[in-house]
Amino acid sequence: MSDTPHNTEEMQNTTETHPLRPFLPRGSRLLMCGTFPPQKHRWSMNFYYPNFINDMWRIFGLIYFDDKNALVDTEGKTFRLTQIKSLLESHGIALSDTGREILRTTGNASDKFLDIRKQIDLPAILAEIPDCIAVATTGEKAAGVIATMTGSEIPGMGEYRDCEITDSSGKLRKFQHWRMPSSSRAYPLPLANKAEIYNKMIESLNLKS
Repeated sequence: MSDTPHNTEEMQNTTETHPLRPFLPRGSRLLMCGTFPPQKHRWSMNFYYPNFINDMWRIFGLIYFDDKNALVDTEGKTFRLTQIKSLLESHGIALSDTGREILRTTGNASDKFLDIRKQIDLPAILAEIPDCIAVATTGEKAAGVIATMTGSEIPGMGEYRDCEITDSSGKLRKFQHWRMPSSSRAYPLPLANKAEIYNKMIESLNLKS
C-alpha cells in the first residue's frame, strides 16, 4: 500500500482534518474506529474504508452474506455504498476514526506513518449513541488511542477489555473495547481468518439478527 508522495516535505508539514463525519445510526450498539482514511486519490467511494484494496467490506460480506463480494462492485472497482449503509443501520453499527486531525510523515497509508494531532471526541460521540455497548478498534494505533482515553490496557487480538468513560452529557458509560485486526492487506492474516475474528465479536454483541 506504499505510495511515493509528490512533495514529501509539503506532506510532512500539512495537517489534515478528517474529511468524513462520524456515521452514527440511531440505536447503534457498536462503534467501530479505525485511525484515519487514506489519501483521497486512493478512495473508491465517499465513506469509511474507501480503498478498493482494503478488505473491510469483504469481511462484512463474509459475515452477513457468506460472500466476500456481496458488498463489492467488482466491475466498477468500488463498493455498494447504499447496501453498506443499510446493513450498518439495520444492525446498529456506527463508524468513526480515532484521528480527527493528523500529520502524514510519508505518503504511505500505514498507521505507523500517521501522527495524530487531534483525537476522536469519544465522550461526544457516545452521547449521540446512548445504546452503544462496545467500541471496536481496527488496528493497533486506534486501540492505543481508546486504551489511553479510558485508562485501560490494550486488549489482545480478537479480545476485549471492559472500559468506562464519562460522556459529554455527564453519564458514565461502560463498554467493551474490542481489538480487531486491520482490514488492510498489509496486515498478514488471510481474509477468512480476519472475518472469523470479526464474526466472533459481532455474534457476542448479538448484531446479526
